Amino acid sequence: MADVSDGMDKSGLHGIGLVDPEISPLWKDPERFAHRIAGIAVTARYVTTQRPPAGKMEPEQFDRWEGQFYTEFSSEPFADLIREGTILVIDDVENADVGSIGSYNIMDWASRGCVGVITDASARDTDEIITVKIPLYLRKPGRGIRPGRNEIESVNRPVDIGGALVIPGDVVVADGDGVIVVPRKHAKEVAQFALEIMEKDKEGRRELYKKLGLPLDESVKKK
Repeated sequence: MADVSDGMDKSGLHGIGLVDPEISPLWKDPERFAHRIAGIAVTARYVTTQRPPAGKMEPEQFDRWEGQFYTEFSSEPFADLIREGTILVIDDVENADVGSIGSYNIMDWASRGCVGVITDASARDTDEIITVKIPLYLRKPGRGIRPGRNEIESVNRPVDIGGALVIPGDVVVADGDGVIVVPRKHAKEVAQFALEIMEKDKEGRRELYKKLGLPLDESVKKK
């Protein structure tokens, strides 16, 4: 991500697209760097609901209420927009304990071609998500469910994630350093600059690896 940030600077986009560093990877792969992602943004926004909570109900009645809430108010209409190379960007209720992302739906999104998910809020089932190694960048773990807590507000509209504007179709890049959003109209130029910067950095670090007697790893090998 640092090379992309440098490429943004070189394109005259200094400070643009940098997402709050509190939004960080749930897990890291220090050998193969499988947590690193780059793709095209599909966006969704959930907002706090004003509908009353379920309260005390009979189990069957609660199940019906929960299912109806999911169907009518807090569904996932963005799922059908996911394609190979999609990064799903979810603007959610930051201060609520809402696990809008869990092990089941993130696996479903991955099966549709989603290469990773970024949210400015929380996710649940984090142990299971780490186990299946689907890249997820989030602010904090969560435990709750959506019904009674949030509602879907929009799909594929501009959203604000950690102080950065994300427009559907923008290029999103994320790694251990955090998340950056590249405006689509600048993506080709930024990519060219970032690639040049990365290759020069790798070349210099390969020489240092030799001096230090270190075996080459994925971070310095030529592609």
